[in-house]
Amino acid sequence: MDVPLWLALPCIGVLGVKLIRPPWWLIAVLLLGGYLLADSLLAPVIDSLVK
Repeated sequence: MDVPLWLALPCIGVLGVKLIRPPWWLIAVLLLGGYLLADSLLAPVIDSLVK
């Protein structure tokens, strides 16, 4: 069964928030930090480490 990424990510995010219950500021920092890193000069380095 193939699940689209746009559907899997919100489902995993909702389950993680419900089960782990991190503070909302931590979620916002992680989302904003990931967004900013994806558009930075470090993006190629991170991409090569992930692959």
